[in-house]
Amino acid sequence: MIKTYILDTNVLLHDPLSIYSFADNKVVIPAVVLEEIDTKKRLTDEIGRNAREVARLLDKLREQGKLHEGVEMPNKGQMVVELNHRSHEQLEKHGLEKTNDNRILAIALNLKEEASDPRSVVLITKDALLRVKADALGLPAEDFLSDHVSQFDHIYKGYSESWIESDTMDRLFENRSLSLKEAGIKETFPHHFYIFRDTVNQSRSALAMADESMQKLELFLGESEGIWGIRPRNVQQRMAMELLTRKDIPLVTLVGKAGTGKTLLALACGMYLTEDKQLFKKLLVTRPVVPVGKDIGYLPGEKDEKLRPWMQPIYDNLEFLFNTKKDTELEDILAGMSSVQVEALTYIRGRSIPDQFIIIDEAQNLTKHEVKTIITRVGEGSKVVLMGDPKQIDHPYLDEYTNGLSYVIERMKHLTISGHMKFEKGERSGLAQLAADLL
Repeated sequence: MIKTYILDTNVLLHDPLSIYSFADNKVVIPAVVLEEIDTKKRLTDEIGRNAREVARLLDKLREQGKLHEGVEMPNKGQMVVELNHRSHEQLEKHGLEKTNDNRILAIALNLKEEASDPRSVVLITKDALLRVKADALGLPAEDFLSDHVSQFDHIYKGYSESWIESDTMDRLFENRSLSLKEAGIKETFPHHFYIFRDTVNQSRSALAMADESMQKLELFLGESEGIWGIRPRNVQQRMAMELLTRKDIPLVTLVGKAGTGKTLLALACGMYLTEDKQLFKKLLVTRPVVPVGKDIGYLPGEKDEKLRPWMQPIYDNLEFLFNTKKDTELEDILAGMSSVQVEALTYIRGRSIPDQFIIIDEAQNLTKHEVKTIITRVGEGSKVVLMGDPKQIDHPYLDEYTNGLSYVIERMKHLTISGHMKFEKGERSGLAQLAADLL
């Protein structure tokens, strides 16, 4: 059965290529959607970029015929810009005003009235309240889900826990490695960690990590002495420290609740590789400028003074690492070292960043396009660390399924150049851990 999908404005602004996501079905764009997109095309952010991309895609399709009559798309589906079916009689029965959202509803309802099977007409919108109204009017409505990755609770963790026999555990310690078959594992990912526990002696355990060939598990001892005064407090931090200090893993992703030690651990490892080991020329630390709650508006001063409130969480961790109590002391240290650079992501476009240890904090507030822009800035010999908590998103157009951090984790987990770790235990304080779990 060929279905008819009516796309809301927010779907196209979220992903311009969404018009190609409905196989050989009919895709309808109401004229009011084009009007709303037209108001966004002059914006300088990603919404504006997507609006302009939608215009380009539709203009290219226009070369094949008249859009209001319908043109065939490469996936054998049909694209129609709907100019008819604008009657508001259906809405007036329910006392709904002629707002843009209700105009989209009117077109969808009128198409449904003409369809041989009413279930074949579906409204696609990311607006939850519009889906509620559509449902109340008996109109099928769905969210746009084709770009969703796994739910955060099911997202790739970077490690697994497993029980093995005592003799298998003995072979692991004796040979310092196991084959996947010996460990009873069918398949794995590069740099995936395993926490093995003895089926007989339950207090006996071992850590192993899959090699790049994904055919062998190597015994992992890990760093327990600490780096720059920071010692791993749990097994996830030990495993993450291994990923962070490996030069041959240029992409590392870390996720975890607030207070699990992601930023502090990454900074300590970055300072160690940059200052002590001299493996990188600079340590670049940055985060997206997205406010929590209402924005406080423009800030006074020069660029560095304007950025200081946004970058303060990074400076807090640096103060802890350098054991300083005053901002002036930290500024003097950073000025003397000259290898630590703290910036906002706003200024990263167009750069090429070779031989640097790059930390992107709060990466859950990045879109797929932004995270692609960042990673494609990484030059030869650099290492990039993306970290954040997909459950604490401040960006108005993202959620835990569509943010850039979750997207990178799921799309890159099978590559030998990447490593990932999900932190489970909070180490900031007992109160912070309870708040992260219960609130």
